[in-house]
Amino acid sequence: QVQLAESGGGLVQAGGSLKLACAASGNIFKINAMGWSRQAPGKQRELVASITRDTSTNYAESVKGRFTISRDSAKNTVYLQMNSLKPEDTAVYYCVVHGTSFSVWGQGTQVTVSS
Repeated sequence: QVQLAESGGGLVQAGGSLKLACAASGNIFKINAMGWSRQAPGKQRELVASITRDTSTNYAESVKGRFTISRDSAKNTVYLQMNSLKPEDTAVYYCVVHGTSFSVWGQGTQVTVSS
């Protein structure tokens, strides 16, 4: 079992920044990639960013140039640095881990961007 602990959400003004963190524990050797998804009220959950074991990254088009995903392998932690935040970034952000044949999402952390 993989357990995820998310932190870093909060309220920020438009144009501001937040940094999310997700620490994985449990059967961490099964994790091939980690990332972040988000779900805004009335919207479907979408993948925001991901990073693989070899540090390859992918970003949703809407966040390219503003968000940066990174990892600390020693701490089994993935981060999402969010800059130039917009009100449309308001959502619950979920850490996600991917194994060969499974995916697990955390409970989520609220990010609210005010205009």
